[in-house]
Amino acid sequence: MKDLETTITGLLSDSGNAPDRLLQYLCTIQELYSHIPEAVVELLAEKLHIPPVQIYGLVDFYSFLHREARGDYDILFSDNITDRMLGNQALIDSLCNKLGVKRGAPRPDNRVTVDVTSCTGICDQGPAMLVNGRAVSRLDDERIQAIADLVEAGTSLENWPESFFVVEDNIQRRDILLSDQITHGSAIQALLNNGSNAVLDALNRSGLRGRGGAGYNTAAKWRICRDTHADEHYVVCNADEGEPGTFKDRVLLNSYADYVFEGMTLCAGVLGAKKGYLYLRGEYRYLQNTLEEALQKRRDADLLGRNILGQDGFDFDIETHLGAGAYICGEESALIESLEGKRGIPRIRPPFPATNGFRNQPTIVNNVETFVAAAKIAVLGADWFRSVGTDISTGTKLLSISGDCSRPGIYEYPFGISIKQILEECGASDTQAVQVAGAAGTTIPPQEFDRNIAFEDACTGGGSFMVFNQQRNLLDMVQNFTHFFCHESCGFCTPCRVGGSLMKDLIEKVITGHATRYDLNEMRNIGLVMKQASHCGLGATAPNHVLDTLNKFPDIYSKRLANTGYEPAFDLDAALEVSRQLTGRDDDGAHIRDES
Repeated sequence: MKDLETTITGLLSDSGNAPDRLLQYLCTIQELYSHIPEAVVELLAEKLHIPPVQIYGLVDFYSFLHREARGDYDILFSDNITDRMLGNQALIDSLCNKLGVKRGAPRPDNRVTVDVTSCTGICDQGPAMLVNGRAVSRLDDERIQAIADLVEAGTSLENWPESFFVVEDNIQRRDILLSDQITHGSAIQALLNNGSNAVLDALNRSGLRGRGGAGYNTAAKWRICRDTHADEHYVVCNADEGEPGTFKDRVLLNSYADYVFEGMTLCAGVLGAKKGYLYLRGEYRYLQNTLEEALQKRRDADLLGRNILGQDGFDFDIETHLGAGAYICGEESALIESLEGKRGIPRIRPPFPATNGFRNQPTIVNNVETFVAAAKIAVLGADWFRSVGTDISTGTKLLSISGDCSRPGIYEYPFGISIKQILEECGASDTQAVQVAGAAGTTIPPQEFDRNIAFEDACTGGGSFMVFNQQRNLLDMVQNFTHFFCHESCGFCTPCRVGGSLMKDLIEKVITGHATRYDLNEMRNIGLVMKQASHCGLGATAPNHVLDTLNKFPDIYSKRLANTGYEPAFDLDAALEVSRQLTGRDDDGAHIRDES
C-alpha cells in the first residue's frame, strides 16, 4: 500500500483542503485502495478538521464506498429487471463458481469481489457489469469464462481485450435534437449578441421544460435564479441518471458533450455564474476522462475559462463531480448536498435551489438533455423547437428503450407519439406491459397503448421505456423494483424507510403464496401513506409500480393468494427455534401451535 499520509497530503493540496470535496477525496481513495482504510479516515478528519464519524457517515451512505477491501477486481453486475430478463443471474452464479467466491464477499486472497449493483445505464446492451468502474456490456458464457481467466491470471484491466469495454451509443431514431447541428460557441455568441433577456424569451416561447422528470419551465427557472440577488450563482448539470432503465444521458455525454457544456455556459452567461459542476453518476465514471478532455478543448478554444470569446468579465468554468452510487442524488436538493460533500439527504423545500442552492446561493440544476436543448434553441430559435411536439409538450424526447423488443436503444420522438407506434418501431410484439419513466413511473397495460408520450398524458420522466411481453411474470418486475427502492432509500423519513420495507415484505409474501386479500389492502394503504407523507419524490413515487399493478393487473396477485383471511407475514414458531436450541427445550410449551 502506498504511503497514506503522502497520498492524502497530495490529494488535499491539489484542491486546497476543501471540506465540500470530501466525497471526491473518498472516491479517489476507494479507487486507489479498493476501500476506505481506517487510517485514511483519521488523516482526513485531522486535516479537514471534521469528526471521523462524519466521514464514516459518507462511506456508509454511498454504495460504491466500502470500509473493507474489495480486492484487485471489484466486479458489480447490473441487477435491473432488464438485465435479469437477459439472464444475468445465471451469469453471476457462473462467474462466482469459476472464481470460488460468494456474492458480496471478497475472496480470502483479496483478489476479487463479485456483487450486484442497481441499473448501470447499459440496459440496451445487457447483461452488463462494472469492473473497477469500467463498463463491460453484452455478457455471455464465453465472456464470463474469459473474465474468470483474466482475473485468475492477475491481468490488469489495461491489458483486457478492448472489445470488452465497448459501449455503443445505439441510437435507433434521430429527430431535431440529435440531427440538427450548431457550431461550438454559437449559443454563447447568440447570448453575447442578443443579451440574456432575448435568450430567456426564446426559451420561454419554445416551451422547453426540464427533461429530467419534473418538467418545470426552463425559462422561468433561469429567470428566478438570475433575478435572485446573491454573491454567487451556480450552474449544475444533473448527470446522475439513476432511474432504472434510463440511459439517454450516457449517449449525450459520450457523443454530444460539447452541446451539454455549451448549454451550461449559456446558462452561466444568463445568470452571471462563474462556476459550474457536472454531477456524474458513479456508474459512468468510465466517461470522466473523455469529459475532462472535452472541457480542456473548450478552454483552449476560449469557450471556457476567463473572458470567454473575448468578452471581458465573462468568466466561467466547469468541474466534474463524481457520484458514488446513490439513486437519491438524482433529486436536485440531494444532489446539492452531495456536491457539498455530505450525505445525499433531500432538503425541505421551499426554499428551492433556484434561490437557495449550492452553498446556499442561487443555483440552476438541469438535466443533461435540457442543456443540450437550451443551447440549440439559443441558435436555431423557438420556432425550430416548437416545429414538433404538442402545444403543451413542445419539442422531442429521448427514450431509452429496453426489454422485450428486437431493437432496443435510444429513440428520439416528437412529443405526442403513441405508445403503440413506439412498440411497433422498436420491434416489440405480444406486449403485456410497458413501464415508462423507470421504476418510479407508470405501468401501462395494453388497453392504454393508444396513450401518447407527453407531459399532459403518459409522461416519461427521464425517458425510460421498458417492455415486458406476455411470457414475463410481472411480479418479477414488482419484486425487483421494490428491492431497489428499499436499498436506495436515504432513510431520512419513516414513510419511505419503513413503508418501503413493509412493501417489500408483503411482495415476498405474495410471491411465496402466503398473502391474503388483507395483505393486498395493506399494500394499498402503505402505498397511499408513502405517496402523501414521504419527505421527497423518491418515497412518494416508490410505490407507483405496486399500486399500478394492483389496479391494472390484479390477476398477478389474486392467483397467488393463499386464502381470503389473514395470515402472519412470518412463521413465529420457526423464529423461536434459536431460543429453543439455546435453552435445550423442545417440549410443547416451547412451541407456538396453530389452533385454527
